[in-house]
Amino acid sequence: MGFVKDRFKATADQQLLEIKGIIEKHGNTKLEDVTIAQAFQGMRGITGLVTETSLLDSNEGIRFRGFSIPELRDKLPKIENGNEPLPEGLFYLMLVGELPSHEDVEHISATWARRSHVPNHVFDVIEALPVSTHPMTQFCTAVLALQTESKFSKAYSEGISKKEYWDYVYEDTMTLIARLPRVAAYIYRRKYKNSEHIQPDGLLDWSGNFAHMLGFEDEGFKELMRLYLTIHADHEGGNVSAHATHLVGSALSDPYLSFAAGMAGLAGPLHGLANQEVIRWIEELQENLGTQEPSKEQIAEYIKTTLSQGKVVPGYGHAVLRKTDPRFTAQMEFAKTHCPENPTVKTVWNVYDVAPAILEATGKIKNPWPNVDAHSGALLKHYGLVEEDFYTVLFGVSRALGVLASLCWDRALNFPIERPKSVTTEWVKNFIEKQNA
Repeated sequence: MGFVKDRFKATADQQLLEIKGIIEKHGNTKLEDVTIAQAFQGMRGITGLVTETSLLDSNEGIRFRGFSIPELRDKLPKIENGNEPLPEGLFYLMLVGELPSHEDVEHISATWARRSHVPNHVFDVIEALPVSTHPMTQFCTAVLALQTESKFSKAYSEGISKKEYWDYVYEDTMTLIARLPRVAAYIYRRKYKNSEHIQPDGLLDWSGNFAHMLGFEDEGFKELMRLYLTIHADHEGGNVSAHATHLVGSALSDPYLSFAAGMAGLAGPLHGLANQEVIRWIEELQENLGTQEPSKEQIAEYIKTTLSQGKVVPGYGHAVLRKTDPRFTAQMEFAKTHCPENPTVKTVWNVYDVAPAILEATGKIKNPWPNVDAHSGALLKHYGLVEEDFYTVLFGVSRALGVLASLCWDRALNFPIERPKSVTTEWVKNFIEKQNA
């Protein structure tokens, strides 16, 4: 089966026994009470999912299998003479639960390279869309077109034991992740580069090859892609793209259909689309102030004006985090090494210096600190990837690592279909009346 696959199955089998024991002994233990506000306001904060790959702490930030982003940047394998972690290593960590060796990462890189050939009908489907179509719409459409390759769907239609589900989901996952950079790069070159496509280079790592197919040969950009695709990969299971993938997968939809659902969620302006909104706000700030490097005082007044108009400061605030997003910090450290004099990057840093205090002073914002979106656009623009509508596709390629690793775990642990209970507003009113009687 391949040693990574064998290790995943052995780990999953052991954990499945542990989970069965927990449910048998503690299945009726209540985790927490649910408030009426939580029921009405997006189920925020309700502990109702188990996701093995990562955990988000409001103060510590995201941890992948217990490792923080600074630890991953230090411990995950890198290319020779490289400084940023290879996303292949993070995928291995999320899947197997332990840090990979260089050989483990090379194995995954080679596997994805072998499986990266995209069937011609997928390109035909993309070409059938108007070039003006948003890149995320093209991306979701292409993922659905890839579904014809699903081994899980074929095996299920022929009849397989539920104990075998994980095997075919794993195979689909590896093939889908392998092909996503080719599909994404094809969309980019079609929409922005007159369909002058670049063939893949199987000798490069997954991120390096993606950068190559996009048309960027700068080693700094390839390093940025390795960092970007690592830190955007997962953010525990409750965010829209992760939860949508899990939810649709719980109905035994194959990884292609499940991932397409997650990408439809990522395309929303309150989720993955936010990264393009941030850089547009920064550029509007520069334009309105008449300078590429506005002072902190100018930025502070601009932020106050923005808030007085009932608008938000994009890239600031997070549903869970209550401190600066470690993913923001990682990108800031990257920028200090690679492009510290870039005017837009410096503006991002100056916004960071003044925005939190202003936002906190309003008394209306629980988290005045920047999230991952507050920095990524400035770095992409520095290297020449200026097409903001494409930024969410980059996010999607990265997010595949986490949500599909989680989907493998869902099937290995035999998680059932997700079906939470809902009530009506009338039911809530009657409940309140009874409580106050």
